Order: sequence, then structure tokens, then C-alpha cells
Amino acid sequence: MLRTPAWALTWSVLRIVMALVIVAAVVAQLVESLSRAERNGQDIATVASNFFSFFTILSNVLAAVVLVIAAAWCLTRGRAFSSEPRGIAIALASVTTYMIITGIVYNILLRGVQLYPGTEPIPWSNEVMHLIGPIFLLLDLFLAPKRRGLAWSTVGIIAIFPIVWVVYTLIRANLVTNPATGDPWWYPYPFLNPNNFDNGYGTVVLYIVGIAVAIIAIGLFVVWVGRAREDGRADAEVGDPRFAPDTAA
Repeated sequence: MLRTPAWALTWSVLRIVMALVIVAAVVAQLVESLSRAERNGQDIATVASNFFSFFTILSNVLAAVVLVIAAAWCLTRGRAFSSEPRGIAIALASVTTYMIITGIVYNILLRGVQLYPGTEPIPWSNEVMHLIGPIFLLLDLFLAPKRRGLAWSTVGIIAIFPIVWVVYTLIRANLVTNPATGDPWWYPYPFLNPNNFDNGYGTVVLYIVGIAVAIIAIGLFVVWVGRAREDGRADAEVGDPRFAPDTAA
């Protein structure tokens, strides 16, 4: 069933619908955050840049873009191919990893954490970005048509964005005044804020290492599933005999 044209059409439509839902959730939360900032006399530019500094927001935006691109390819050029292009496969593997880690980190570390009054998220938007979106990307990994196998080294590519984000976050944090509390720092998540722990950055580093291990593990899982589902369709760049083109006459 997963290889039929009807399924390719169905899943492509579902990808577009999910992308639109994610965009709606992000836009709704952005509008609410900016409106709240304006009512409270906060700096709009700072609030907006803080909003797009959350890993959750960036992961969801990237996921929406990649889902639309993958759906568009599948609905047009994809009809003539048995597996997706390597670029789309890497992009899907990356956003799938980011969304799954977003769901895990939020639901294990952040759900139920007391927020500063006036900074609470919109409930439905919050659930889309932290639960529904991640679940859809996990389902996409198993159910999307034309899945392509990738090299294990793809995990290194997947890890680039989280590394850049962590470096950016830790550098930027002490250059921004928290618009809600007035603290001379702003961290998107409490586990990255050294001021929350007795040994400061020591605990932050432990959290970063733990999440890095989780990202690598999930990235390996995503690549493994893709390789298992590719089941022999050729990817000459993989370098694995199992994926070599069939040269039989």
C-alpha cells in the first residue's frame, strides 16, 4: 500500500495539511507574544528575536518547509522515481530528528514547568508544536512513500544545526535583557541557564551532553529506519553494497 500512487497522493496531502497546521500554530503564538509585549511596553524587536531563538520554533518552521517541499516533489516529479532525492531525504531525516527531540525534551523536562506570569503559551499551539507535530514526523518516517536510505554519516549532517543553535544561544544569552523579568540575560530554556544551578555551567554542560547523546541516538534511529525502508533501491552515495545499483542484465 505504501508504494501505490494513491498512497503517495494521500500522504503528500497530509504533509501539506500538517505543514499548514504547524505554520498556523507558530503564527498564532508569534502574534500573541508580540501583542502581549506591546501591552506590557516591552521591546518588540527583542521579543520577536527571542521568539525565533527557541529550538522548538526553528524546528517547527524547518519541518513545515521540508514537508511542503517533499510533498511538492512527490506530487510532481516524484511520480517518475522510486525514491526521493538525497537532498530531500537528508532534510527529512534532519527535521524528523529535531521534532522528535523537541517532543521528548518538552514532555520530559519542560511540561508543567512554572513559567513567568504573562509568558504562558497558547494551549493548542503549544500542543501542535510539542506533541502533534513530533508525532506526525515520527509517523512520516514509517509511512511516507519513496523513502530513501542514507549513509550513517548523515547523522553528522543532522547534528550541525543543533550545535550551531547551542553556540548561538549561549553567546547571545548574556547580551539580551529578559523583557519579562528584567534579568540581564535571556535563555530560551531553564536547563540552559547557569543561574538556575549551584554549579552554574557545570550542570548546563551535563544537560547539553545528555541532549546531544539523545540527538545522535535519534538521528541514528531515523537513518536506520530509512535504510530499512529503502529495501534495495539504489543510492550510489551510500557506499553500502546493500544499496548498490542492480547491474544484472
